[in-house]
Amino acid sequence: MAPQEMTMTAIRGVHHTSFTVAKLEQSLSFFRDLLGLEVVFTREISDDYFGRIVGLPGCRVKAALLRIPGSTHHLELFEYLTPYPVGCVAGPENSQSASQSSLGTGNTPYEIRPCDPGSCHLSFLVDDLPGLHQRLGGQVRFVSAPVRIEAGPNRGGYGVYARDPNGILIEFFQPPGQAIP
Repeated sequence: MAPQEMTMTAIRGVHHTSFTVAKLEQSLSFFRDLLGLEVVFTREISDDYFGRIVGLPGCRVKAALLRIPGSTHHLELFEYLTPYPVGCVAGPENSQSASQSSLGTGNTPYEIRPCDPGSCHLSFLVDDLPGLHQRLGGQVRFVSAPVRIEAGPNRGGYGVYARDPNGILIEFFQPPGQAIP
């Protein structure tokens, strides 16, 4: 295919990032209540078209679409009701223990490390990372305190990883122009 032909079907943007979660309500508490994302909608999906898109005919999910304030980017969350996720701590047989778990405490069957293939993270831009870290410290499982970036194009900024209630890596990033000495 010639380069000119490729531009006609080129990717032109990003609509959303999606994560599969164990308990939608717990994830909404994290992203909506703690981080301030706006809920666009929540709904249950069992339509045939959806099962064909995700390759799981007959599946049922609880879904939420959230908007990052001041952004056109959306975060989509799916809790699969059927088929039930393999290895999920929050299964029907463990529903009591799953509902009693607290946010971001690592109550997941395994955690992918940042160096593992398939690892991904969602990075949020913030204005005051040390302040955000202090405010969320007892409620979010941070990997470390905010780290001042010492080299490269983001020198002088701050970054830190955290985990959501499902073990998903979340990065909070403060660009260098907004860095606090």
